[in-house]
Amino acid sequence: MRVALTLAAIAVVLATAVYFVFGRGREIQGGDARRLVAAGARLLDVRSPEEYAGGHLPGAVNIPVQELDRRMAEVGPRDGEVILYCRSGSRSARATEMLRQHGFSKVHNLGPMTAW
Repeated sequence: MRVALTLAAIAVVLATAVYFVFGRGREIQGGDARRLVAAGARLLDVRSPEEYAGGHLPGAVNIPVQELDRRMAEVGPRDGEVILYCRSGSRSARATEMLRQHGFSKVHNLGPMTAW
């Protein structure tokens, strides 16, 4: 019984670690994101302007998450596809929720830029 509980606890810890390292808040895989962008989806980089200047995905528009509330008009139509990314996935997850709260219905969080 004790061994089973220990194995179950280890499994939970490993699953949690994998989620936080590889998929925290991610809702779309890179290939699907690339197809949507090729079909006209808006690609938003929600990192700082300095991070964006240091390198970004082709075609991405930089709207830092802390500026998103006042720059909603730049995102595009509320029924259009939007893909968001950042460095680790935390800011893009927050931005995804912000957009949904403002009525954007087709918002996808890629998570980290490296998932592209």
